Amino acid sequence: MRLVVKIGTSTLTHKGGHLNIRRVEELCKVLSDISNAGHELVIVSSGAIAMGISKLGLIERPNDIPTYQAVSAIGQCALMYVYDKLFTEHNHVIGQILITGADLRNGERRENFHNTLFKLLEMKTIPIINENDTIGTEEIVIGDNDQLAAYVARTIEADMLIMLTDIDGLFTAAPNVDPNAVFIPLVEEITPEIEKIAGGAGTKFGTGGMYTKIKAAKIATEAGTEMVITNGHDPDNLYCTVEGHTKGTRFLAK
Repeated sequence: MRLVVKIGTSTLTHKGGHLNIRRVEELCKVLSDISNAGHELVIVSSGAIAMGISKLGLIERPNDIPTYQAVSAIGQCALMYVYDKLFTEHNHVIGQILITGADLRNGERRENFHNTLFKLLEMKTIPIINENDTIGTEEIVIGDNDQLAAYVARTIEADMLIMLTDIDGLFTAAPNVDPNAVFIPLVEEITPEIEKIAGGAGTKFGTGGMYTKIKAAKIATEAGTEMVITNGHDPDNLYCTVEGHTKGTRFLAK
């Protein structure tokens, strides 16, 4: 299969914002193994700003755009160093692509992105994509790697988009707030009722949330790509998802 895996900040870091070394090591090992099994793999990774905050010893996210951009520049170096080191240990080569919303809207730039991405896959490497937060202030404000992952999945006609987050999938309410929240294992169609379920950002250092994942699911499923939301705190959930017995919420492709 051709897979796009979106890794959220909450999967990469502890609650305090520092890198979760054990989990990231296990995650890269599982992803390497999935690639070894013959699957084409593209990663869309958040975490640069959280890594920058951690490296600089800040206690919270900056509240002005220039500082965000500077922190992202520092964090992106640290994030890619970790990925390169861990994937190299499993004999995989990675390639970094940083893009903005304008790159996806402009025909020539979109084609360049498309060509580079397919060439990286042809060369049997693992592309790792992130928003170019040092340039695209629009992306920092939105903070939406979820939709970016859906656009990537649509671009390469992926079989599946896997969203790794800090909960098991979609619930009827926020499970950390409402003890009566009911897990939803399968979504056959994204209805207005499903859209109403989604809330806001999920973590202190992340900017996504279930709302952006539902928007991503609409993009992906309408393009013919199945999407799964699963808990990234257990990297073995990736095996389950790829093997067809999903531990998460599955959104059927149209």
